[in-house]
Amino acid sequence: MPRPNRFTNVLRIGPVQVGTHYDGRGRTKHVAACTAPGCDFSADYHGRAAAELAARTHRCNP
Repeated sequence: MPRPNRFTNVLRIGPVQVGTHYDGRGRTKHVAACTAPGCDFSADYHGRAAAELAARTHRCNP
């Protein structure tokens, strides 16, 4: 079983990073997280396309 929180297929779109990981139950999840200082945006998605769309449309409000 894959180890949780090991990100693969990481992509950067502006200040947002999108990555794929396995949760604690072995399910594939996709996350989008903003790396800008003061921005707390991050979310898990079921699909890679949804995570990339969130990254493309994200606007920081630190």
